[in-house]
Amino acid sequence: MAKSNLPEPETAHEEAEDPTARMSFFDHLGELRTRLLWAISYIGIGFLIGLYFSREAYTFLAQPMMDALREAGLEDRLISTSPLGPLRLYISTGLYLGLLIASPMVLHQVWLFVAPGLYRNERRAVVSFVFSGVFLFLAGTAFGYHVLLPLTLRFLTSMFVQGGFGAFISINEYFDLVLVILLGLGLIFQLPILIFVLSVFGIVTPRFLWSNFQYAVLIIAVLAAVITPTQDVVTMVVFMAPMLVLYLVGIGVSAIVVRGKKQAAGEPGRSLGGVVAIAVLIAVAALAWAGFHFGWWSGLKW
Repeated sequence: MAKSNLPEPETAHEEAEDPTARMSFFDHLGELRTRLLWAISYIGIGFLIGLYFSREAYTFLAQPMMDALREAGLEDRLISTSPLGPLRLYISTGLYLGLLIASPMVLHQVWLFVAPGLYRNERRAVVSFVFSGVFLFLAGTAFGYHVLLPLTLRFLTSMFVQGGFGAFISINEYFDLVLVILLGLGLIFQLPILIFVLSVFGIVTPRFLWSNFQYAVLIIAVLAAVITPTQDVVTMVVFMAPMLVLYLVGIGVSAIVVRGKKQAAGEPGRSLGGVVAIAVLIAVAALAWAGFHFGWWSGLKW
C-alpha cells in the first residue's frame, strides 16, 4: 500500500500559522536586509528632525541645572572648554532625540521581521512585553528628570557655595551627567521585565524573591551608593525607593507567571497577588510620604 504524501494535520496547522516555515535561509537574509534598511532610514530621518530641534531639546535638558544655579545664588550659565563643544553637543542631542523619535518605527520593523515566526499567543505576549518595556523606560527617565536630577544638582551646587567656589560648568560634562542619570534610571526601571524573563525560564519564583527581600534591599542600597553621582543620604534614598517598589512589582509579575504555568499544567496554585499588592501600596504610600516630608516633590515642574 502506497504511503500518503499528505502532511500531518499538526504539521499543516503549524505551517499555516508560521509562514516563515516555507522561507529559505536566503529569504530570511533578504527580509532582514529590507528591515535593516528601513530602520536605518527611519533613524536618519529622526536624526535630521532631532538635529533641527536640538537647541530646544538642550534648553529643556539644561533647565534643571539653571534652576539649581539660581537657587544657589550662582550665575546660571554653562561654558564650553572647546571650540567644537557646542557643535558636538547639538549633534549628540540631535542623535539621541532622533533615536527616540525613530524608536516606534524601528520597533515596528523589528516586529515585522519577528512576528511571522511567532504563534498568535506569542505575538500577544511580545506586544505586551515591548509596550511594558517602553512605558517603564519613559517612566524611569521622567523620574530621573523631575526628581533625582534636581536633587542631585541642588546638592552639587551647594558644595560650590559652602566652599566659596565659582561655578564654571562645562556643557558637555553636564550632558554626560544627564545621560548617566536618565538612561541609567530608564534601564533600572526594566527590573520587572527582567524578573518576568527569569520567571518564565523558572530561574526565580515569587516565594524565592519574597524570602530574599532583605538581601534585595542590601543589593539595591549598594547599587544606589555606587551609581548615584552624589554621596548624600537623601539622594541615595530617592534612588532606592523606586527600585524597591519595582522589585515588589516584579514579585507580583513573577506570581502571575508562576500561577499561569500551574494553571496550564492543571495544578492548583496559591496566589501571592494580595500580599504583593498590599506591599506595593505600602511602598508607594511610604515613598509619597517621604517625598512630601523631606520636600522631594516641592518645586518640581511637571
